[in-house]
Amino acid sequence: MTFDMQRALAEAPRDRGVAWRFVREFAAYWGRPLRAGDGFGVEEVGAAGRRLGVGLPAALCEAYVLFGRRRDLTGNHDTFLAPDELYVADGVLVYQVENQGCAYWGVPVTDLGDADPATVRRPDTSPVSRWEPHESSLSVALLAMVMSEVLMLEDGLSDHGENPDAVPELERLYDELPAVGRDFRWFAGPDALVRVTGGGAWIDVRGRTPEALDAVRKAVPVEWLEG
Repeated sequence: MTFDMQRALAEAPRDRGVAWRFVREFAAYWGRPLRAGDGFGVEEVGAAGRRLGVGLPAALCEAYVLFGRRRDLTGNHDTFLAPDELYVADGVLVYQVENQGCAYWGVPVTDLGDADPATVRRPDTSPVSRWEPHESSLSVALLAMVMSEVLMLEDGLSDHGENPDAVPELERLYDELPAVGRDFRWFAGPDALVRVTGGGAWIDVRGRTPEALDAVRKAVPVEWLEG
């Protein structure tokens, strides 16, 4: 099976239909294909909007119906809230929560009428924290979420570490992918996907096989947590 992530990621930010096609291809390539039952029912999604008294953006509804129940794509580290868990806080519809409650992602209620609105992020819960601009569209934010959550699968094919000095080696050895997610750089090699956060402050890698993962571990000078 082949999967041209360069092409797919270059097109996805311009068209959420392409973004959802990317999610289908990505899930099949890096884990298992999407199937019927992997999403919530249309009625379940609609009930969430009625409960909150707001209309949910089309992009959020589409994501829930396509892959909302797939925790391997939505809940290995941070949590993509189920429709009945959505809530509004400080004028923002919150759809994702960091695993220790240190950050929240959402859409301003004033923008819920947009099909694919921009998102905001609140970095912590201190009294002085504020909602900050995050991604230019919800579909891009959810695409970055899916890619990130797959890296956190605990099945022996992912590893993590940090070393800013390793970034030049990544740039030399691997192909850099189009940017998805404002905080990340993405690289791809033979059967391997690498995410760099914070200029190299943290590096996550996933291989499609143990051999592919080990090849990255050996090539990139990082003190890997698992390897």
